[in-house]
Amino acid sequence: MTTNRISVALRAPDPISQAGVTSQLRTRPEITIADWNENADQAPEVVVLVVDTVDEDVLQLLRRIRRTSPARPVLVTTGIDEQKLVSAAECGVAGVIRRAEATPEHLVHVIGTVAKGAGHLPADLVGRLLEEVGRLQRQVLGPRGLHFTGLAAREVDVLRLVAEGYDTANIAAKLSYSERTIKNVLHAIITRLQLRNRSHAVAYAMRQGLI
Repeated sequence: MTTNRISVALRAPDPISQAGVTSQLRTRPEITIADWNENADQAPEVVVLVVDTVDEDVLQLLRRIRRTSPARPVLVTTGIDEQKLVSAAECGVAGVIRRAEATPEHLVHVIGTVAKGAGHLPADLVGRLLEEVGRLQRQVLGPRGLHFTGLAAREVDVLRLVAEGYDTANIAAKLSYSERTIKNVLHAIITRLQLRNRSHAVAYAMRQGLI
């Protein structure tokens, strides 16, 4: 039985690393090595980036991949902390592997996971990422009335009351705002998040676990 091969492009910081990773993957029946040309008609499914550290150059490269290609990036890096991990996630990275753990079998497994639309992180980084996200919410976004979901606290309050069946006048009275303010809040949510109507906005908030 034949299986569809995953097309993978590689980018490493030096010719030796590039050749090493290429030789590891070229013989694998699950993988097809593809050229990485941003102007090509057909993009690879996965781009593997071998880097020493996740610096601004790497983040810019991730942003360019996200902007110009449907390919999903996998970082093979010597080291990464939780702050850089958040930055990489914001730039579209789909998988992270430490170079010390990047055996051919593990690398192919992660490439397959990412190609299916899932993600991969080293187990110890998952908890640290969650802690960093919580810290950002508490210390950075929360004091500004913002939330990772894209909804401010006031917007969540309005949507909660919409979900409970209150009309605009009742919501305005309960929250001590004018009806015009409530309408503006709902319009801003629907427009910013590209939702269809109030019901869609309520469904979005419910899926995010906010109400």
